[in-house]
Amino acid sequence: MPVVKSTLPEPARQVVGEALQQTLVDLLGLSLIGKQAHWNIVGPRFRSIHLQLDEVVSTARTYADTVAERAAALGVSPDGRPETVAASFGLQGPKDGWLRDTEVVRLLVEALEATVGGLRERIAVTEKADPVTQDLLIGLTAELEKQYWMFQAEDWPRDN
Repeated sequence: MPVVKSTLPEPARQVVGEALQQTLVDLLGLSLIGKQAHWNIVGPRFRSIHLQLDEVVSTARTYADTVAERAAALGVSPDGRPETVAASFGLQGPKDGWLRDTEVVRLLVEALEATVGGLRERIAVTEKADPVTQDLLIGLTAELEKQYWMFQAEDWPRDN
């Protein structure tokens, strides 16, 4: 039994709870990918990409908190424990060691594309269940799509 009573009917709360939980996992995982790349990037575009990674991490961490608090407000206990993130996060992280700037750009393009794809699915399933949560996911998607565009621009033209 939830400690916090939801304003949503139970079926809607379940749909929204699952969408928010997977979004939380995705954001925490994205922030870890971003920080690992941030610490290990090397190459001629080090500084600009290093700073851009901080923007992605900041967005992911800020929205992770917002998403978790939205879940809690609806009577869904958010789970951001390391073991939960490790078990539920579906994206490939960076390799061990130093990362060329070109590798980091491609890594972030792929991670952001996958994250936005998942968000778009969750936007669709939350439309009727909870437009407030849907609105939150839409705003987050817009922010991550901006970062996706910026990292794609870094990768043009592709050198392979």
